[in-house]
Amino acid sequence: MEQQNQFVNWFRNSSPYIHAHRDKTFVIAFGGEAVLADDFEHYVHDFALLNSLGIRLVLVHGTRPQINQRMQRLDTSSCFNNNLRITDREALQSVKEAAGLVRVEIEALLSLGLANSPMAGAKIKVASGNFVMAKPLGVIEGIDYCYTGEVRRIDSAAIHQQLDQDNVVLISPIGYSPSGEIFNLSAEQVATAVAIALKAEKLILLTEESCCNPATGERIQQMTTAEVALFLEEYPQLSEAMSSPLKASMQACQSGISRVHFVDRHQEGALLLELFTRDGVGTLISSTPFEELRPAVVNDLGGLLELIKPLEQQGILAKRSREKIEMELADYFVIDRDGLIIGCIALHPNRLHNFATVACLAVHPDYRRSARANRLLEYACRKAKILNVQKIYVLSTQTTHWFVERGFALLDPSHLPEPLKALYNPQRNSKILCKSID
Repeated sequence: MEQQNQFVNWFRNSSPYIHAHRDKTFVIAFGGEAVLADDFEHYVHDFALLNSLGIRLVLVHGTRPQINQRMQRLDTSSCFNNNLRITDREALQSVKEAAGLVRVEIEALLSLGLANSPMAGAKIKVASGNFVMAKPLGVIEGIDYCYTGEVRRIDSAAIHQQLDQDNVVLISPIGYSPSGEIFNLSAEQVATAVAIALKAEKLILLTEESCCNPATGERIQQMTTAEVALFLEEYPQLSEAMSSPLKASMQACQSGISRVHFVDRHQEGALLLELFTRDGVGTLISSTPFEELRPAVVNDLGGLLELIKPLEQQGILAKRSREKIEMELADYFVIDRDGLIIGCIALHPNRLHNFATVACLAVHPDYRRSARANRLLEYACRKAKILNVQKIYVLSTQTTHWFVERGFALLDPSHLPEPLKALYNPQRNSKILCKSID
């Protein structure tokens, strides 16, 4: 029964994301290492699931290990510079063979429809083509990169045409020139250019490593592009498996992609956990903060009520009607975590008497141990100072000590300003606290 309840709760909690992702364009990039992995079939099942949920899917695969394998069989090797293969004519042949082999293998897996498998009943159409125009990288610092190229243009109209027909678009990291030449490209560069050209909602990079803080080893849940730039500057010795996707993420966000997800492919179900759970399992990179403290707007009313009602039922907060909150909405501030209201506070100023009242301080139960209540209170105090408020009052029944620990002093009701005395409810018997604003 417990397992059934967990499934039901998960399914219900995932429904907002299912609705939000439908008809959106996601570009997913993964290396050739993922294709060689024993569990790659699981990812193909997940790609099929995303497609069945109405997500417009573009897959960009890598080929580096496959190229290396083919060259080893030929008893030859490539030279690399700045992590780029110098693709001579001999290497180009291996590039073409590897790209064709990987593409066919992925198409075959996406065509799987065996009964009693996750792909049962799936009828996925896969489209590939000459969507990527390329040009030679040329000679850089005296090194001729030969047939190693860079993206020149993406035929976004042709890709959109395939997506409009509910096809999954599969793109290899090779590009074509108007003169008919073929160039070896970076899969991450191709995926980034495709996401930008399509104006995709998300670029998802399935990586070989988690994005962790080198100092602590802990996974980094989110970063803005500014934070990524500082991170790369602070840790110049990061592995290529981490630094390259981070640079691609920065480029994508700076070019208009709102969300880039950096997901370690080694975790079972990582793609689904990242896309359909509140906090995900990867690193989210965006131009603006994933979580922000901002003034409340009308669209926040539902989230505010959902956050406040349980605390009202427990007697921690005084009851407020929807109409009262709506009338006083300009006094409210919220913490918005990717569309979910996880914290709120109200600052009701009385400019005539130079005081303000802090009310309705609430944080979602899942986020109460990360100092967000402190952040809300400090924000309210800063706003009070801007308004030239001299004192802040709080009426509390069950959180008195929390406020005392943050500089508030207990007062007798007789010391309340007259406007607050008129509103004070003796039946609630709230403790009164006050703090001067310097």
